[in-house]
Amino acid sequence: MDQAEQLRILKAGQQSPRPLARVITVTSGKGGVGKSNTSINLAIQFRKMGKRVIILDADFGLANIEIMFGAVPKHNLCDLIYQGKSIADIITWGPMEVGFISGGSGIAGMSNLSRDYLNYIIQNLVQLDTITDIIIVDTGAGISDAVLEFLVASGEILMVTTPEPTSITDSYSLLKALYRHNRFDSEATKVKLVANRVEKESEGKILFEKLNAVVERYLKVPMVYLGCVPEDAQLSRSVMQQVPVSLHNPGAKSTAAYQRIAERLLDKKESERQPKRGMAAFFSYIISGKR
Repeated sequence: MDQAEQLRILKAGQQSPRPLARVITVTSGKGGVGKSNTSINLAIQFRKMGKRVIILDADFGLANIEIMFGAVPKHNLCDLIYQGKSIADIITWGPMEVGFISGGSGIAGMSNLSRDYLNYIIQNLVQLDTITDIIIVDTGAGISDAVLEFLVASGEILMVTTPEPTSITDSYSLLKALYRHNRFDSEATKVKLVANRVEKESEGKILFEKLNAVVERYLKVPMVYLGCVPEDAQLSRSVMQQVPVSLHNPGAKSTAAYQRIAERLLDKKESERQPKRGMAAFFSYIISGKR
């Protein structure tokens, strides 16, 4: 089947209404704060609550998701973009049937593709909306053009921060770069904070209040506090075993914390406040900024 025929088939399937997945982008101001652990364990918790989940590993420099899952993908997003692979080809299935897609580095070159072929890619990505309820985008850490491209396209951002002064400072720097980005829409985007590696619950709330006070004062857009994850030796052991702590030790303190955060995200009122965009809108926004 040639490219033109693929385009005709995809366009024919656009006539009927289609579901939209909820896209949640997980990020951090610096590396090593538990961003990918958060993505994976929230995915497991969502699966326990009956949701279909796929993680897009958009940390192009590292392969954290596949390492933590103990699985090596045969294909990545580049193969969809440049090699004609299907969505089914590039999804690797991990524990509890959580799917993940390795991002590769293909998005950077998408601005060089023709409009027809970009539409073809977008319509392939639309298929994710029909096979999953939630897509978690695990970005790289820090302030880079690639990270900001994903964040400005997101309606829902989870910022993972620890009590370390450098983590807090770097989180604010990332938020400042995001909020001042010329395509950032503060009305359509919610930034939600997860305080990681705290000694006690009150420490997480204090961390949020300090950072949010500065964000409100200087950036004029308040954040939402999702909750905290305690420092937990069981989580460290699970990483060494390449098994998410939510599976490795269901009774761990960190597992309970991830469960509470997932429940809050799926709370009916919270879900209604967060409109679904789907993958077509997500990637269309990224591409529009590159052309």
